[in-house]
Amino acid sequence: MKNAFFMPENPFLQLLMPLLSGIFLGVIFPFDSWFFCLTISIYAIALLFATLNFGYARLKIYRKPWIGGILVHILLLLAGILFAERNKEINQQNHFSKQKSNALLIRIIQEPKQTGNLVHFNSSVTHTSFNGKIIPACGSLLIALKIDPNQPVNLNYGDELLINSNFKPVDAPFNPAEFNYKLWLQHQNIYFQTFINPNEYQLLTTNRDNPIIAYALKIRKNLVLKLKKYLHNPDAIAVASTLILGYRADLSQDVLQAYAKTGTMHVLSVSGMHVALVYIILNMLLSFLNRKRSTVLLKALISVLLIWVYALITGFSPAVCRAAVMITFVIAGKTYNRHISMLNILLVSAFMLLLYNPFYLTDVGFQLSYLAVFGLIILQPIIEDWFHFKHFIAQKLWSLISVSLAAQLITFPVSIFYFHQFPVYFLISNLFIVLPSMLIMYFGIAFLLIPDVFNISKLIAFLLEKTIILMNEGLTRIENIPFGNWNKLWITVPQYLLLYAIICSGFACLVHRNSLWLKAGAVFTILFLAGISYKRYQAANQDEMVFLNLRKNSGLIFKKGNEAVVITDLKPADKTFQYSVQPYLDSCKCVQVKLLQTGQNFRNAVFSRQNNLIQFGNRLIFVADKKFENKTLPQKIKVDEVYITGNPRLNLAQISGNIIFDLLIIDGSNSDYQIKNLTEDAASDGRKIKILKRNKSFQLQSNFNN
Repeated sequence: MKNAFFMPENPFLQLLMPLLSGIFLGVIFPFDSWFFCLTISIYAIALLFATLNFGYARLKIYRKPWIGGILVHILLLLAGILFAERNKEINQQNHFSKQKSNALLIRIIQEPKQTGNLVHFNSSVTHTSFNGKIIPACGSLLIALKIDPNQPVNLNYGDELLINSNFKPVDAPFNPAEFNYKLWLQHQNIYFQTFINPNEYQLLTTNRDNPIIAYALKIRKNLVLKLKKYLHNPDAIAVASTLILGYRADLSQDVLQAYAKTGTMHVLSVSGMHVALVYIILNMLLSFLNRKRSTVLLKALISVLLIWVYALITGFSPAVCRAAVMITFVIAGKTYNRHISMLNILLVSAFMLLLYNPFYLTDVGFQLSYLAVFGLIILQPIIEDWFHFKHFIAQKLWSLISVSLAAQLITFPVSIFYFHQFPVYFLISNLFIVLPSMLIMYFGIAFLLIPDVFNISKLIAFLLEKTIILMNEGLTRIENIPFGNWNKLWITVPQYLLLYAIICSGFACLVHRNSLWLKAGAVFTILFLAGISYKRYQAANQDEMVFLNLRKNSGLIFKKGNEAVVITDLKPADKTFQYSVQPYLDSCKCVQVKLLQTGQNFRNAVFSRQNNLIQFGNRLIFVADKKFENKTLPQKIKVDEVYITGNPRLNLAQISGNIIFDLLIIDGSNSDYQIKNLTEDAASDGRKIKILKRNKSFQLQSNFNN
């Protein structure tokens, strides 16, 4: 174990690292102008490497073996950059956004999912139409189709539609700490989106894409319908569909929260555990083929085929593909009695998947899946070796605990970085779900495979539903244990890397018993704590005023240290509040938040609102809303900012006649017509103006001199 990373049986570790580095650089930075140079460099290095191999003895290269290693590493680094750059559809010359068009011919490449009165799906643009001329095109387009919930639209994978060419770029995050939906879509090669009504598209043809995928999705749809036929509890149906088939459209927010806060979200992502259970079932069912060499080979072929069929039905997620590739190699190794290095198989599967799609590297599921398995291979044996119990059950229990510890330790920096929370009772919840999740998989697969014989199907469905309900209720109880979840954990990229440096140093110290690793870990820990302390100090001593862009709603935040006053017409449970307001409060470590409805008066030591006037520190803001329409103040007042919200009927002359101000701020709740008039008036009058609609929020920090 001490030399696991350097064993000859794990050569892909050295090959994967430069490829990962290259893909990371290619994803983060644009290299489109360097495309030709990168291609030439790769060919030149490959030619040099081949030449050195042909002249290996004559040139005495064996005296300098490092030359070949350096060339291979550079080659893979450049190849990673090139693969990432070539994978960006926006760089293609015939991308639909680079062509003039009146209409787009699109093909649905993702199973449409309905949420309320919207149907969302990803599509591929195959042609553009401009003044009757049809031109081949490429590129992905995200579509939201507005429908009547009582009249679902029958659209499926592979359907071809003709739609108007009214697409728009995906918006960047408007508010501080808001989820970067634009970047998340870009990593899936989606740069544009469009919203259409039922009368704004024309269905041309059906089933025009991959027939195998279409058939697999049809099978999954039928299996989901079978679950809905026999199961009655909506949450049980949703969990069964997700856990067994990877169909996540029906999961409720309460269920997602229970699994997220208990650290068991991995159960709801069809991944290695699920594929491994399928393999165990197949291995049991096909055990009668173990008698002869020829039938052993047949068993291997059937197992591999059915595992990939299962991966296909569940949607070919990166985690499932990783597990399918790994198990394929394991089956091949066992069939031919070869020694199997699980670490090398893991690395080979990552290498292959990244060659297929470099942007898998940006997928959180891909990262969590590979890190978890890496932790099980490398860290779990080390943790399990800490204690040994003579009692069989105690040893098995400790083995399960070591598995949970290894997976959680290696993945918790990713969880904190992306999800900003850590489940304190993850050991309890993970131990609790081991048996129920296995039973759900066994019952679920049996239920879906057995023909629709009423009595048998009804019995298995009953057991399946009760097991899911038991698991959901158990996780809900664990979720509600006091101090069960640490949230509002926001870390920077350097802190994220320092956490992994601390973990690696700690385990290296345990394995090698070297004080140097202990000292390195101490240094990394001090740097991490210093960064956290500085961030807390900065947040506690920074005053900030934020004018939010909440589209059709209004929102103001006044933050002093770890206290904040929020003025908005949104409720805390509203999705917009949770998406656009709460992340900022959490990232600033605001522990005392006063929520005021629009127009509500309030006063404390640093903040005061009285009708239309707000005072915060040394700033004075006048809120021009509906109540200010056609009003004249007794005397002119001087303020720093005028904030227009609620779409009042105002013009600049009326505002200037009552108020002396430095800056005019107009939020997204105002109509485009009103914004246009005020903008024109401000321009002619030489006034400074800030428009929030379709723009980033406006922040004034510290002494508000911005």
